[in-house]
Amino acid sequence: MSDLNAFPISARWPAQHPERIQLYSLPTPNGVKVSIMLEETGLAYEPHLVRFDTNDQLSPEFLSLNPNNKIPAIIDPHGPDGEPLALFESGAILIWLGDKSGQFLARDGRERYETIQWLMFQMGGIGPMFGQLGFFHKFAGKEYEDKRPRDRYVAESRRLLGVLEKRLEGRAWLMGDHYTIADIATFPWVRNLVGFYEAGDLVGFKDFPNVQRVLDAFVARPAVKRGLEIPARA
Repeated sequence: MSDLNAFPISARWPAQHPERIQLYSLPTPNGVKVSIMLEETGLAYEPHLVRFDTNDQLSPEFLSLNPNNKIPAIIDPHGPDGEPLALFESGAILIWLGDKSGQFLARDGRERYETIQWLMFQMGGIGPMFGQLGFFHKFAGKEYEDKRPRDRYVAESRRLLGVLEKRLEGRAWLMGDHYTIADIATFPWVRNLVGFYEAGDLVGFKDFPNVQRVLDAFVARPAVKRGLEIPARA
C-alpha cells in the first residue's frame, strides 16, 4: 500500500485510517450513492466532508483528485494492482466497489451489462433532469416569469418516471429480485425529487405507484438509512 500522503488532497483532509477507502463527499443524491454502497458492502472506509458553502470542491487539493470539482470521489488504498486507486464520477465508483466487494453487480454475463445499462440511464437522464427541475422549481429558477424551462424539465422528469414505472412492474428492483448498484444510483434521486425538491405534486408522483413502492423499500434498508447521513454535516 502506498503512502496516501502522496495525494495532495491528504493535506486538506488527512487520513486517520489510511488503510481504509477514503471518501470525499457530501450527503447529496450523488454523494450518498457511494456512502450507501459502502454501508451496504461493509467495506472499511473513512468519510471526509467536502463543504460547498466554503467552496471546498474548488480547492486545489480537491481538484487534484477530481478536476471536474464534483463529489463524490474516493481513494482506495488497495487498488486492482495493489497500488492506490483514485476515482471520481459516482457511476465509476459504484462499478469499482461492486467488483471489489463482489456485491450488487454481477461479475459477468448479461445481468452485469443490463445493470450497468440502468446505471447509465440514471446518470444520463434521471440525475441531470431531476437536478434541473429542482433548480427551476425550488431554487433561483422559481423567480423566472417564463415557465417554459421548468415545464420542459417537468415533462422530461415525468417521462423518465414513466420508464421506471414500466420497468418496475412485477419487479422488486430494477434488475428483478436482485438489489444492485442501479437501485443505489437511482433512488436517492427519486427521494430528492419528491422530498428535498418538493416536486412530487408537480410531476404527479402519485401516477407512479411502482416507483413509490420501490422507493419505500429502498429507504427502509438499514444501510440506506445510515448512508443518507454520511458524511455528517458539521
